[in-house]
Amino acid sequence: MTDSPRPELDMETQEFVHQLFALARQGNSQRLEQLLQQGLPPNLRNHKGDSLLMLASYHGHADTVRLLLAYKADPDLRNLAGQTPLAGAAFKGDLAMVELLLAGGADVEGASADGKTALMMAAMFNQAEVAASLLAHGARRDAQDAAGLTPLAAARMMNAEATVALLSRPH
Repeated sequence: MTDSPRPELDMETQEFVHQLFALARQGNSQRLEQLLQQGLPPNLRNHKGDSLLMLASYHGHADTVRLLLAYKADPDLRNLAGQTPLAGAAFKGDLAMVELLLAGGADVEGASADGKTALMMAAMFNQAEVAASLLAHGARRDAQDAAGLTPLAAARMMNAEATVALLSRPH
């Protein structure tokens, strides 16, 4: 038995789907809630594998993230690049979003395909407050990515002084 080809979406449907992801990027919680109440899957993903939650969190829309989490959106759903919403928030240095995602069940150690954790992202991009929060939530200092880099080694490689100082302190 062979897989049947996926049906092509008509232009109207393609535009509707595009608008759904725009609602998440823009933080339009009111319209998203109406659609979720009508059965919109909370883990809907775009062509890059970005979920509604990934887009809302990356663009800093806390109310939309809370809404999606309430509708059981998966906080650990990775995009096609293997990135989680938590890693995106750590990269951006959005401490409030990191805390919200962790409260919503995100795995503090959820690594991408190359083994990078949210702590490594925060360390590399000198997001010391985020790194401190991740450590407080149990992120492992000794985790290693596929190349064997720890968060401290990644921070040193990127000359991220604040996170090097944080991660160099005895724990």
